[in-house]
Amino acid sequence: MRLYQALCNVGSFRTSFDFGAREVAHWFPGHMAKGLKQMRANLKSVDCIIEIHDARISFIVSTPGYDRAKNPAFQETLDVKPHVLILNKMDLADVSKEQIILKKLKRNGVKNVLFTDCLKQRDDNVKKLVPMVVDIIQSNPRFNRDENTNYCLMAIGVPNVGKSSLINSLRRTYLKKGRASRVGGEPGITRAVLTRIQVSERPVIHLLDTPGVLPPKIESVETGMKLALCGTILDHLVGEEIIADYLLYSLNRLGEFSYVEKYGLQEPSDDIQYVLKRIAVKLGKTQRVKAITGVGDITITVPNCSAAAYDLIRAFRKGELGQVMLD
Repeated sequence: MRLYQALCNVGSFRTSFDFGAREVAHWFPGHMAKGLKQMRANLKSVDCIIEIHDARISFIVSTPGYDRAKNPAFQETLDVKPHVLILNKMDLADVSKEQIILKKLKRNGVKNVLFTDCLKQRDDNVKKLVPMVVDIIQSNPRFNRDENTNYCLMAIGVPNVGKSSLINSLRRTYLKKGRASRVGGEPGITRAVLTRIQVSERPVIHLLDTPGVLPPKIESVETGMKLALCGTILDHLVGEEIIADYLLYSLNRLGEFSYVEKYGLQEPSDDIQYVLKRIAVKLGKTQRVKAITGVGDITITVPNCSAAAYDLIRAFRKGELGQVMLD
């Protein structure tokens, strides 16, 4: 009976997310503008573009300059460059959707695709990247670089999708060397513009590591929310509790209820305030606040919903709430 009631409750959950009058969060600091300018200036020395996306949001093509409508001048230059799409963080995504993603990308003209998990010490798909890139480069004209026996790649993508992790993984695989790029779970770790790093000896391949760059204008509030949920936009620009509410809505919509067991809830819920209070109590996340009463001000202890929202979001980003595709 209890299971039946829980299923009935799930049937009444939200079928769309109310963004209200919220505006799209914009984050385009100086290092992004500088990085984009330098990327354009150095494309002549590049043999192949390596575009890296978070596999959980495979179809949000938000790298500035890769969308003709956002930056036609840069797009025209990219059009003549061989291109590989890396869908990283597959350990966090729903791997059962891999073939569906490939078919959809193929319909959109994207054919050179690799799924990776670059935080693994050994990722068999990373081993496929260099042979794939060499084959693609050799089957395309190199123009001014035709006599150069070394290859140069450029890694591009929005913040926090694993560009630096890919570089470190390539170095582990082909050079047996440690990391050359700093990595982290927050966007904006790589700020240096076009750091040149060797990733292979035979053949000699260098890769230009670029800072993650968002478009100056994100196309919709929902796109911005997905990017924020995956850690591409700084949390405080959107708000932890708003991101947590969108996460709860997304998990319920996808039928992924592992948050119930993780946080000791009795059943799935569509009420973010209820969920955050339960999480705060379970984790001991409380705060003391002043309350005005008829007999004067008193200090009371209440659940810290912001801290609970932060924990919920981090759990999702670490894959503790199931493997999810947001697209």
